[in-house]
Amino acid sequence: MSVEQLGGEAVRALAAWRAAGQRIVFTNGVFDVLHRGHVEYLEEARALGDRLVVGVNTDASVRRLKGEGRPLVPEDERVEVLQALESVDLVVTFGEDTPERVIREVAPDVLVKGGDWALDRIVGREFVESRGGRVATIAAREGWSTTRIVERIAAGKGALDR
Repeated sequence: MSVEQLGGEAVRALAAWRAAGQRIVFTNGVFDVLHRGHVEYLEEARALGDRLVVGVNTDASVRRLKGEGRPLVPEDERVEVLQALESVDLVVTFGEDTPERVIREVAPDVLVKGGDWALDRIVGREFVESRGGRVATIAAREGWSTTRIVERIAAGKGALDR
């Protein structure tokens, strides 16, 4: 399920999970050209709780952050692919440059970002911690990068060497 503002289905799902005492984990990103590093990251994030909510930047947001020519995959397709992953329970989109609003709406128990983010730079950290939640980082997978994949494609190169 994907919504620009958390809609009825998302709100009901979150309420049901909370009522069942389930721990809700949130992470976010562009997830353009989904690759193995993304899948492993999402599996590890899901392992930190009972339910995983993924916030995905809208196409307009991606263009503002990464420039024209991105995303390569439209948001509805990025959302559909993420929803197909076993580790992902709910996908929500956000059009702002940061996920602050959607983090406040989801109110996760655990906020997760990649290990390349310093804790003091993680958007939503103070809100989550003020509610008794925690913030976790997950180390990036060496050799996996959408930027690197795009560069190899543009250069006419084949599969990434590991």
